[in-house]
Amino acid sequence: MSALTILLFVLGIALLVLGAELLVRGASRLALAAGVSPLVVGLTVVAFGTSAPELAVSVRAAFAGSADIAYGNVVGSNIFNVLFILGLSALVAPLLVDRQLIRRDVPIMVGVSFLLLLLALDGRIGRLDGALLFGGIVAYTLFSVIESRKERAATREEMAAGASDEAPGAWWANLLLVVGGVGMLVLGARWLVDGAVVFARALGVSELIIGLTIVAAGTSLPEVATSVLASIRGHRDIAVGNVVGSNTFNILCVLGLSGLVAPRGVPVAPGALAFDTPIMIAVALACLPIFFTGPGIARWEGALFLFYYAAYVTFIVLEATDSSVLPTFTNAMVFFALPLTTVTLVVLAARAWHRQRVAAR
Repeated sequence: MSALTILLFVLGIALLVLGAELLVRGASRLALAAGVSPLVVGLTVVAFGTSAPELAVSVRAAFAGSADIAYGNVVGSNIFNVLFILGLSALVAPLLVDRQLIRRDVPIMVGVSFLLLLLALDGRIGRLDGALLFGGIVAYTLFSVIESRKERAATREEMAAGASDEAPGAWWANLLLVVGGVGMLVLGARWLVDGAVVFARALGVSELIIGLTIVAAGTSLPEVATSVLASIRGHRDIAVGNVVGSNTFNILCVLGLSGLVAPRGVPVAPGALAFDTPIMIAVALACLPIFFTGPGIARWEGALFLFYYAAYVTFIVLEATDSSVLPTFTNAMVFFALPLTTVTLVVLAARAWHRQRVAAR
């Protein structure tokens, strides 16, 4: 492994983060200038823009014949987004959850996660599967924009006041930001994927493992920056909306386009189908009771998310290295940590449901 490979890998991540920042800034201003609701901008333009690295990397990997990276990147990023990003953001400040997310966007995220599992059962995301997924993101975006048009002007103005402290600027300047951001994403994705393949070969692990961990965390850096910064600045509902929108985009658009452009589709490794994809679904489902139990995500719930992400990565590393500690670690998680967490969430959800029923009377 040469120093040049490591340097290009790091520069690739830097270009992905900077490119996503330019893309989000320019696209958000263009959307707001066009009269699109700031909430929808957060759920679509900002969320999609911060997922642009996943799109660039997965499509590049699919073209380059490293399709395991394409699938592992999406699944790993979705797990990382919920457990690590929401966990870290909630530790910074308890997060607020908009009711629209609970009623509509989180169920959509859960639904498309199950859809991915069904499409992957044959071991491949083919071109027909990719077309179906990509059609889903088109429908989701159009639906969000149409819904935003129904909002009252007063609500839109109030949201706009809290969503952006910057002047929109000239349209051509924002368009240049978008073009420059896309260019950086393409170049950064090439360097990151090439470096990830070299790392996988040098470490003797599969490209899927590299995609689930290093690549997934690297391409999720824009989501980390966006959500944590939104939490610090007090826009705590944007932090949650960014993650939910990004996860939906990753499955529908990133894997959809990857399935369309890959010569033989995107193969799904048996291990990813049996373990990582169900983990992604379980993480999405966990959002429902946690979001439902209160006005937001408390700090202890954020700590719980971070604990489970650390446990997930630990399991992957132990399994990849064939460690003798793996059986003990697995038993501790299956027979203690997971049941305890499940009981806690069920009790909290029941209490929240009871409070709502009492308040409704």
